[in-house]
Formats: sequence, C-alpha cells, structure tokens
Amino acid sequence: MKKTVIKFSGVSKKFKKGRKLLLKEALLDIFKPASTESFWALRDIDLDINKGETVGFIGPNGSGKSTLLKLIAGVMVPTQGEVNVRGRVAPLIELGAGFHPELTGRENVFLNGSIMGLSNKELRKKYPSIIDFSGLEDFIDTPIKRYSSGMYMRLGFSIAIHTEPEILLMDEILAVGDVPFQEKSIAKMNEFKKKGVTIIFVSHALDKLGQFCNRAVYLDKGQIQHDGEPKRVIDGYLKNEKR
Repeated sequence: MKKTVIKFSGVSKKFKKGRKLLLKEALLDIFKPASTESFWALRDIDLDINKGETVGFIGPNGSGKSTLLKLIAGVMVPTQGEVNVRGRVAPLIELGAGFHPELTGRENVFLNGSIMGLSNKELRKKYPSIIDFSGLEDFIDTPIKRYSSGMYMRLGFSIAIHTEPEILLMDEILAVGDVPFQEKSIAKMNEFKKKGVTIIFVSHALDKLGQFCNRAVYLDKGQIQHDGEPKRVIDGYLKNEKR
C-alpha cells in the first residue's frame, strides 16, 4: 500500500506586489497609501506525493515551482488550504541560507548542520565525510566570505545530504559546481533514490529531469496543468511553450 508523505489540500499562496528595494523609493513611498495589489503564486493545488517517488516539477518562470518547494520545506505557510508533510526534509533550495560570512567553513558546518536538525554528536561523526564530499579540505578554515559562489554551494549541498533525509527537495542546484562535482552529486541522488527517499526536483533541464524522475508535474500560472509520466508531461509542456 502506498504511503502519502506530502499532501496539498486546496493550497493557495498569495504575495503582495510592488516591494521597493531602493532606499530612495522606500522613503518616497512613506507619503503614499500602502499598496494592496497582490498576486496568487499558487491557486487551489491538490496534490499527493507518495514515499519513494521522484517527482519533477516543470513550468515557465513564475509558475509557482519554487513557492511549492518552500511550502513543503516549511519556510512558507499557505494563504489558504493545508500542506501536510511526513518525514525529515532536506531542502536543497537555498543552500547555505544559515551560513555566517565571518565564520570559517568548519564553523559553518556545525552552525548550518545544527539549523538543519543535526546534533553536535552527529555533526562530529559526519564531519569528515561532509568535508570530503565538498572537496574543500584546503579551504575549510577560511572565512566563507572569501569563498566563490560555487564553493559556498558545494559546502551547503554536502551538509544537506548528510542529514539522512526522508524527503529531499532540489531547486536547480545540480547545476552548481564543476562537472566532476555535478556527476558526484547526481550519483548521490541516485543512491538516495535506491534507498526509497522521496525526491522533489525542480529544473529547466528537461532531459535530466526526464531521465531522473518517475513522475512529472507541469505548473503554469500557479496551477497544475498536467501530472503523470515524465515524457508525456514534458511533451505537453513543450507544445504549450511553442504556441
């Protein structure tokens, strides 16, 4: 019998438009009425994902894919409806979000690992493997503010995959790093897949997604358009894109 580990029931997510990023614009806005304009990133999503499934989400930019992942990760809450998740989640969607730039790579392993739910004892045990996988042995005592973006992501990825997840969320992160690191990362994902870890995968690399996933979901304008066998769903998406 299939066990549902992620369930969306009538889920919608709304955001406000017009957030100002420049100080000058923000100061001018003090004297204007507050904007009430908003948009729905997701509308009325009903979705069940079973244990051990590898599900790829596709769709144009702004279709709601990343919002959906963040709702599963619990870093956002829905405006309407319910999201139920059963299992330990490793969100590879904003790698290194808990890193402190003034601390070294070594210190950030313990900081970020604790944020992701690992105890100090677990981190000490896993530390050599985390560093070995990242390939950053020569830079581990360097403050990460001096890391390149690729180094930063590699360390975040390595920590996340050592949390022994039951549910793995990935958002385009396999494009990070050089080719050898990408190949090593894909091999690790296949290892998780064989162990029955539930994997949710968002990518614009449709060929990779089609090979890796056993199910695909096509999102557009915040709603599910197609859900099923990857090749059929990808073909439907490409036909719509050509119109």
